[in-house]
Amino acid sequence: MTKQNIVDIVADKMHSTKKDTSAFLDAFFEAIGETLASGEKVTFTGFGTFEVRERARRKGINPRTRQEIVIPASKYPAFKPGKVLKDTVC
Repeated sequence: MTKQNIVDIVADKMHSTKKDTSAFLDAFFEAIGETLASGEKVTFTGFGTFEVRERARRKGINPRTRQEIVIPASKYPAFKPGKVLKDTVC
């Protein structure tokens, strides 16, 4: 499913224009990104939680040279589904 598919579905369910729905989704995703960037979690009760997790520094191997390298620590966005979503999907 693409963003356009979601826009079509939501616009139809909300009896809204696709332009307004697309603008809403853009603002919605931007707000989630900004909140995660500030270090906070975003929770939708029943649906799930978006959060930033950290990966520790670790050793790896360069597949071309087979040389051992150090992979620096990093942060990444993660999603943990809630009970309602799990029950709907499973």
